[in-house]
Amino acid sequence: MGSIDFDFSSFDLIDSYTRAQAISDGVLIDVSETAREVGFKVPVAITAAAWNDCVAWTKETAERKPNTYQDEMGRLWDVLVTAAKCARNSQGSGRLQFDLLRVPSSGKKTGAELATLSMISGPGDNFEHVITICMPDED
Repeated sequence: MGSIDFDFSSFDLIDSYTRAQAISDGVLIDVSETAREVGFKVPVAITAAAWNDCVAWTKETAERKPNTYQDEMGRLWDVLVTAAKCARNSQGSGRLQFDLLRVPSSGKKTGAELATLSMISGPGDNFEHVITICMPDED
């Protein structure tokens, strides 16, 4: 995946709640290590809402949906590989949407359903390039 350089130094600070605080609070989950294995060259985090919808898979969920053959690492890879493909095919927008099929972790359905996620490319706490994966209605 090609690297894109951005200069975020001219942005005004709007809020003092930092990305590091959001990760510490559990609002964001840092998935940078796995994202690097997929090909991302910048830090990547996913919001708790997107994680819960598209990645989370507990022991209880597995017992409730025994023949779906799901686990969190596989589901995270699905999100990141799909996001990487979207980024490679994009024209460099700061916010991209992508769809993926995933078995919902809630409810009784065991078949895959379409989910839409957004990927936001923007400045981190020190104006470095970071990516955040979130639900379409999240910022």
